[in-house]
Amino acid sequence: MPESTPGGPALRLTARAAIAAVADQDSFHELAHPAREFTEEGRQDGPLVWQGYAESRARAEERTGERESVVCGAATIGGTRAMVVSFEFGFLGGSLGERTGDRLEAAHRHARDHRLPVVSLIATGGSRMQEGMRALVQLQRVARQSELTGAAGLARIAVLRDPTTGGGWATLGAGADLILALPGSQVGFAGSRVRPPDTDPAAYTAQAQLAAGAIDEVVRPDELREALALRLRLLASPDGDARPRTEPAEPPAALGRTDLPATGWEAVSRARSPERPHADAYLDAYCTDRAPLRGDRCGGTDPGMLCGFGLREGRTVAYAAQCGTATTPAGYRTAARLVRLAGRLGIPVLTLVDTPGAANGAEAERAGAGAAIADLFAAVATSPVPVTSLVIGEGGSGGALALAAPDNLWATPDSYFSVIAPELATAILKRGPEETRATAEQLRLRPQDLVELGVARGIVPGQHP
Repeated sequence: MPESTPGGPALRLTARAAIAAVADQDSFHELAHPAREFTEEGRQDGPLVWQGYAESRARAEERTGERESVVCGAATIGGTRAMVVSFEFGFLGGSLGERTGDRLEAAHRHARDHRLPVVSLIATGGSRMQEGMRALVQLQRVARQSELTGAAGLARIAVLRDPTTGGGWATLGAGADLILALPGSQVGFAGSRVRPPDTDPAAYTAQAQLAAGAIDEVVRPDELREALALRLRLLASPDGDARPRTEPAEPPAALGRTDLPATGWEAVSRARSPERPHADAYLDAYCTDRAPLRGDRCGGTDPGMLCGFGLREGRTVAYAAQCGTATTPAGYRTAARLVRLAGRLGIPVLTLVDTPGAANGAEAERAGAGAAIADLFAAVATSPVPVTSLVIGEGGSGGALALAAPDNLWATPDSYFSVIAPELATAILKRGPEETRATAEQLRLRPQDLVELGVARGIVPGQHP
């Protein structure tokens, strides 16, 4: 794909040029599109008999060479077969009409029949005014087809081109499992001509949507093919069939010290040490390739919660890893999103527990901390795929427990897990600060204590050299 203009909108490609930019050479085969013609008397101008609509369509067809605003077909991307849906913005602004709905429904049906993930290359201004409500209700139709595809255990990946607005963003775009965007692309439910005049246009960009947790990654045009190929390799079942019964992910080996702490306070001190390996180091050692999943899809991100999918000895594993900071509501919601998506796709989950606890300031409360933690507890508890958890540092109260598997929890030698931090327990019990170390001992929070108490299954050994 051509490079975007620095600081400006992404360059616009035709639907077929966008397909060619991501698909393996000569691999795209267009679907035979269902035919819907306005054949009733007086309906050449569509269901509303909108004067001049037929002429507008004719000009769009002549200008673009397309019969409708979307092109659909099967292709391979990096060797993985997928259904590709590509919007033609030059055809009436890539708008959705009845015949667009016909094509999108046919594409999703074909994807389910042939067990293909769906890649949507979106560039649209929304629903087609010349078809009125008959066009608008296509959003319900498209949303239903997309959800049926997702419920069938097939991945849905969206690529946001310029522009992605209106119903196309609110269905195939924002409703996808993973969302990539080209830099500089206009992204938002409200198009540029219908926003309040004093609105900041920077809020309707791919970069702004990334910061707001609405998309997973902004990808340079020249890196898009590789980015899609990696995600399809991670999320698509190798043979196209639904994945068989999933085996649990193995817990990572310990990367830090391998000797056990002698006292509770030593366990706490070692877990809090800046020298102790953190989530990034564990994920780098555990996975050969990784693709991130970012954002809670309702306005928030948490850089202290790393989520995504990675390859572990040729097998895909989903991961949600705390980075040693207090976890925010957005972090819990992102992790819950990851766990549920992995469950639908049949991919085992690995969680790395490392937090002093949930963020507990006023901002976290206003953002729904309790509900977000409860949602993650529910996602882990009801996951249809096995969840493996490893405590790699601090395990601070319920804010850490929400990410922990109830029956498959492991610990590293330089970690601890406690009902509450020793300092807070000391304060609540009205003890003096000098009694903190003794309180830590009473809490029995060392990794070997967790095993003896039946909370952890075991302590993982160190990594082989």
